[in-house]
Amino acid sequence: MIQPVIDYINKQGGAITYSEYMNLVLYHPELGYYSNKEKKIGKDGDFYTASNVSDVFAKVFANLFARLVKSGAAEPFFCELGGGTGRFLSAMLREWEEISPETFKVMKVYSVEKSGYHRELQSASVKLNRLTSISSIDDLPKPYSGIIFSNELFDAFPVEVIEKSNNQLFEVCISFNQENELVEKRVPLKNDKIKDYLNWQGIKLCEGQRFEIPLSMLEYLEKINALAHKAVIVTIDYGYTNKEWQHPARYKGSMRGYLRHRMMTPLANPFEMDLTAHIHFDALEKRAAEFGWNLLKSERQDLFLANAGILSYLMENGDLNPFGEAAKQNRAIRSLIMPDGMSSSFQVFIHEKGTNLREKDIY
Repeated sequence: MIQPVIDYINKQGGAITYSEYMNLVLYHPELGYYSNKEKKIGKDGDFYTASNVSDVFAKVFANLFARLVKSGAAEPFFCELGGGTGRFLSAMLREWEEISPETFKVMKVYSVEKSGYHRELQSASVKLNRLTSISSIDDLPKPYSGIIFSNELFDAFPVEVIEKSNNQLFEVCISFNQENELVEKRVPLKNDKIKDYLNWQGIKLCEGQRFEIPLSMLEYLEKINALAHKAVIVTIDYGYTNKEWQHPARYKGSMRGYLRHRMMTPLANPFEMDLTAHIHFDALEKRAAEFGWNLLKSERQDLFLANAGILSYLMENGDLNPFGEAAKQNRAIRSLIMPDGMSSSFQVFIHEKGTNLREKDIY
């Protein structure tokens, strides 16, 4: 699958940026990784997400969202950004209907998902005639009031890549050699948006350090802000603070590929594997603050789930069958709140814009 990349590089003059490469191999409408019909999430896919571990993850958030709508802190509109297969949305709505049928009856639900294949899966799994599935955030009604939720959205966004060498900043681009192998090509940094980002965040690279620049994330946050009127914005993802980025262990950056749960170099297997990069927590929080969003909660996911009541879903288990439903749910809960489990890598951000929601209302 390298030839389509080489053809594209030739059309662009012999080299493309990392963000162009990621856009091509992940989001091409026909060839892109997220467009193909191969299973991507779970044991038989390439990676796991918290919502795939157990529906209990979605149930915890259903309780939070239903409570916010019932109290009047959030309008009865829910939107998931990048919902993938629809497993989270389906499980969350089933729980919502059970615990708060009166608010569920008036809910309007949107799912923004770029992949046509995933929109098909959502339509099959989410049994709700009030679900509007759309391919772009631009198609949401404006102004939008309600809940906006995303889980592992921004880590799949294209990023620019830079590197410092001989006291000079270079942009890392993608080209190919005489053997038609994809290779990196370093060119002196000229992109003013990247320079502005470094100044805005006060970032100074060390010699030999590689760094990813999340320009696409910032552009998407601007879109959210432009449509959000009275909104509760819940963002879950993995990433680092600026201080954490400066640790020597991260001098080579964070971009990597995943294929059948194996970590791959970014240029291996184009179109056939996931590409991901850790997001920039400080940039997210600073841009949100500049928009006037009020940060109510920034908490590691395992702590958030525990505080939000996930332990109430532990089931009595007199059945010795380790594969029974109670045993599986209890194991899932433990995996989601164990200090060294998958949740310890994730951060939950809850912002509000124009609502009466306060931090004390979260739990």
